[in-house]
Amino acid sequence: MAPTPTRPADEPGDLATHLMDQAMGHLFSAALRTAAHYRIADHLAAGPRTPEQLAAATGTHAPHLRRVLRYLAARGIFREDTAGAYQLTPAARRLRSDAPDSLLPAVLMLTDDLFLRTSAGLTEAVRYGGAAFERLFGAPLFVHLESDPAQRELFDAGMSSLAAPVDEAVAAAYPFPDTGTVVDVGGGRGGLLRAVLRRHPQLTGVLFDLAPPLAHHLLDTDDLKGRWRTQEGDFFAAVPQGGDVYILKHVLHDWPDDACRRLLRTCRAAMAPGSRLLIADCVLPPGNAPHFGKTMDVAMLAVLDGRERNADEFAALLAAGGFRLTRVLPTASYSSVVEAVAD
Repeated sequence: MAPTPTRPADEPGDLATHLMDQAMGHLFSAALRTAAHYRIADHLAAGPRTPEQLAAATGTHAPHLRRVLRYLAARGIFREDTAGAYQLTPAARRLRSDAPDSLLPAVLMLTDDLFLRTSAGLTEAVRYGGAAFERLFGAPLFVHLESDPAQRELFDAGMSSLAAPVDEAVAAAYPFPDTGTVVDVGGGRGGLLRAVLRRHPQLTGVLFDLAPPLAHHLLDTDDLKGRWRTQEGDFFAAVPQGGDVYILKHVLHDWPDDACRRLLRTCRAAMAPGSRLLIADCVLPPGNAPHFGKTMDVAMLAVLDGRERNADEFAALLAAGGFRLTRVLPTASYSSVVEAVAD
């Protein structure tokens, strides 16, 4: 008699329901965006409120709002009490606009139609290769953003919010030198550079990026006065010279290998002997274990024709750019720190 097949421990009992629930995941994104759009978490900051009270405060339809909140509560976003009022959960607190670790801008960016349409175009990206975004909008993401200031502001604010937990984790995990200059290449609004400079009061820094993110940088604080400067430029052409540590945080994953090799060679040309290069990105683990980097990898495929990489792929990429990978350090976030030196 053939043995009875056993179900893996992590396999759901009701596969049909599980699969259908996964197929309708876009509804969770839509519900989360709805809560973010109407600032539901802000309205719950003072304590629990009923859907009727929330609807009155937000100008929404109470019965529909109740159903959306019930759905979100089933996923750990908000909690309903025995009186039918809703309150914040730890996850929902991150949707408050005034929270120091708010992810509200990131949620609004990631659930914007710009990216929802791109995700829906994934089937075409897999069919033809290249980024779905460019096929849909007629230009690569960063070119498109140059023509739409409102979308650029949404993107920069969202990326700064999304990156904030990574900034602190990277600054805490890597042993930066006590003195010297840190050059944050493609550093956006400078959240990581700010975190590093605050932890190491003798370091100075250069924030290097395009004009739009630099216009809203985060470095102009009393505790960092006189220790930083911004510089505008194209990192494929040249980057600031003379740094002791160069950082590429969530930059290489935006680009295919050939573009990454160009960027790495540009960094190599600017670096003095003894300088170090740090890449803060997801480092994909082997196997099929869940990892946020695998979600990010498909997002990069759809939006930018970029990719997340494993340690061996980083080593090969760095070698082609004139570097040698020396170590990979995990952090408290989904990103790791890949350290390299000039070869």
